[in-house]
Amino acid sequence: MFDTKTILFAAGGTAGHINPALSVAGLVRYLHPGCDIHFAGTADHMEAQLVPAAGYAFHTIDISGFQRDFSPASIKRNLGTLRKLMTVTGQVRKLLKEIQPDLVVGFGGYVSGPVLRAAARAGIPTAIHEQNAFPGVTNKALAKMVNAVMLTSEEAGPRMKCKNEPVHTGLPIRREFYACARTQCRKELRLDDRPMVLSMGGSQGARAVNEAVCGMIAALAPTRSVYFCHAYGQHGLTFPDDLRAQKVDPNAPEFNLREYIDDTARRMAAADLFIGRAGASTINELQATGKPAVLIPYPYAAENHQFYNAKTLADCGAAIVIEEKDLTPRLLTKTVQELLADPARLRAMGEAAKAMAVTDAGERIYEVLCGLV
Repeated sequence: MFDTKTILFAAGGTAGHINPALSVAGLVRYLHPGCDIHFAGTADHMEAQLVPAAGYAFHTIDISGFQRDFSPASIKRNLGTLRKLMTVTGQVRKLLKEIQPDLVVGFGGYVSGPVLRAAARAGIPTAIHEQNAFPGVTNKALAKMVNAVMLTSEEAGPRMKCKNEPVHTGLPIRREFYACARTQCRKELRLDDRPMVLSMGGSQGARAVNEAVCGMIAALAPTRSVYFCHAYGQHGLTFPDDLRAQKVDPNAPEFNLREYIDDTARRMAAADLFIGRAGASTINELQATGKPAVLIPYPYAAENHQFYNAKTLADCGAAIVIEEKDLTPRLLTKTVQELLADPARLRAMGEAAKAMAVTDAGERIYEVLCGLV
């Protein structure tokens, strides 16, 4: 189907946009080695490193997003964005003329808007993938003009006016989230029968999450009845010292505290409970591994989409949602204590999460794209 075709993927900004696009591109490359695959992105975000490292042709578009506050720095940035918008259409038209794609697929980020808009107007087959339960402004606008809209969450469908009926595909995630076995992972991590709580606030670290988790660990540490694995992020490097300030040894054998967790699939498989944000990738990783969760949505995400992501799990009984405005160490401690004291409830929550998993998301997306060319 794609052996003699050229596909342009547009994705950027965060791993939540880039990694699913790379996953689909990898599947296409595996099935059709002759397919010519290109990516469009920005020069100053993660895609500039991740895409070339994966072996794909990478083209940069000079575009940025608008800031939603009125600080001097944000006003200055927004003026710069307006200037870029005046030239971005010409950049995209030049790119489309250069590579002549047979199909253009958007996975989100600032770059998706102008690339997909220009491709649709040029009559090139187009598709977008919406990762969140509450779609962003750009994808809402694009949905009216692209040939196919693919959804991670069915809840996003009624919130978009699509040119054609949207397709529920799920979100492609790394295969190891389906492959890791709890018993083996716990053995590798040298855990006994005590429960393990896995927590994180994202790669950069979230102060509110770190403070609440720190207080929770300090409250529960004296019992030595729970393992804690926590990633505090690059902006939370004082986390071990904060524990020491509460008379807790951060090097205790029950703790695994680190800036970043590079074996998330293994840790999640071994965990009994997850605490963290509610990005689309995290939601789908929880579903794949069947893990109960306490979710703390990032309140400043566009359209508050993390809250709606978290709500999809909570509505099915797979998670408890604590909004950041309500988050305190005491509330988090109480919530975790109640859950760990009720193994039957944890099992039911995990089973509810597992029942929501879409295990063939990449293949579903591939079938949609095949139908466009």
